[in-house]
Amino acid sequence: MKIKKIQNLDNFTGTILIPVFETTAKSIVPIEYNEISVYSQVFYGKKDTHYIIEKSDSTHIFIGLGKELDYKALKTIFRRIAAKQKDVFGKNVALVVPESFNNNQVEAAVSGLLLGTYNLGHYKKTELHPFLNADFELNYIAKTDFGETMEKALKIANAQLETFALVDLPPNRITPEYLANWTTETGKKHGFDVTVYGREKSAEIGLHSFLSVGKGSAREPQFIIMEYKPEGAKKHIGLVGKGITFDTGGLNIKVAGMVQMKCDMAGAAAVLGAMKLISDLKLPVQVTAIVPACENSVDAQSFLPSDVIQSYAGHSIEIIDTDAEGRLILADGLSYLIKNYKPDTVVDLATLTGSVVGTLGYECAGLFTNNEDLSKRLRDAGDKIGERLWQLPLWDAYTPDIESEIADVKNYSGKPVAGAISAAKFLEFFTEKHTSWAHLDIAGVAFGDDEFAKTKHATAYGVHLITNFIERL
Repeated sequence: MKIKKIQNLDNFTGTILIPVFETTAKSIVPIEYNEISVYSQVFYGKKDTHYIIEKSDSTHIFIGLGKELDYKALKTIFRRIAAKQKDVFGKNVALVVPESFNNNQVEAAVSGLLLGTYNLGHYKKTELHPFLNADFELNYIAKTDFGETMEKALKIANAQLETFALVDLPPNRITPEYLANWTTETGKKHGFDVTVYGREKSAEIGLHSFLSVGKGSAREPQFIIMEYKPEGAKKHIGLVGKGITFDTGGLNIKVAGMVQMKCDMAGAAAVLGAMKLISDLKLPVQVTAIVPACENSVDAQSFLPSDVIQSYAGHSIEIIDTDAEGRLILADGLSYLIKNYKPDTVVDLATLTGSVVGTLGYECAGLFTNNEDLSKRLRDAGDKIGERLWQLPLWDAYTPDIESEIADVKNYSGKPVAGAISAAKFLEFFTEKHTSWAHLDIAGVAFGDDEFAKTKHATAYGVHLITNFIERL
């Protein structure tokens, strides 16, 4: 998609998008644009409504914005138009930018339009969305030059589209090796270095907790390290993403919901998408990211409940439940990152627990940190773009939940309560008391139901949140 500013519609023929703020159902003053009058009996700008009318060989789509806008709602409105009115779009499309729109609103609208091209039918024969044709150009009419903002919006949406695909594609395609190859190619294209450790190298350097999880799979684990080092960077952020490409539960095999466990690498996908976007935007902050990628599968080599395994940090771990595997690979990821790269701030993202869904539902992710400044910065960054966080406690009162009699720590409390908190306490144990660490449990927001598909699918939660957080440092 290319962007072009035009002065007017005098020589334009095609589809015209006209966003309209809500008036009232009883308004006697029609909405007017381009010599078209639309009366309130049929359309008055109510949120989530639109009105289509043909005139002078052009299709006019009046888009209802409602009375007040937030970033996420605006993005969804334009995504809906692009996705559900695909048949009215050709190669010529013009967006009329309201005079009151600021850069954030333009960003949300344009990003939404591109996200509307996403189709879950990766293995079906479908027509390409008109916006994805190589020669497609989005024209816009505005008193202000929004070209730079629109280009940024496209970069945000492209990173999220790639994240959608990483999570939604099946586990026989999105394997640890696929993630390693994808990251290597993306790093070459966008300017960050990538190092990948396979099973042999991981064993050599002592990533024992990570390797234990992948023992039952024929697919080789891949420990993926990314380094983005812009000149003059004064801050250094570390990211870790849970990369379980499929989770059977291991020998504590899942009894429900396994068909959706291709999404258990959504934390990794968010980190990968964020690295693509951060480097694409050329943000002036050093970022080191780690994705421990493996399958939690079942065979004669699988690790066992009651095993005691070692970790990169040198701590022994008692295995209570092999389905509490994400925290095991994150433990090595966090330890390796903190010991070898010493970032100023560390954030990990993981579809870690069902417990967080029971607590917060599907509206926001769980945030765990003892650093209040970091908590505020993350929550503010999320609120601005509609990826919300809610902080839960990390009190010492929960530490007994991970205490083991035989090992330094155990991977599961065995209790039916406070599961998200005890999982976070386990991760905290491997952060070497880092003073600026946050854990985001995104299990309820990374993969879900909405109007854009009939089945659960990826949301790309975390890509824009992390990028916005880093951009605002």
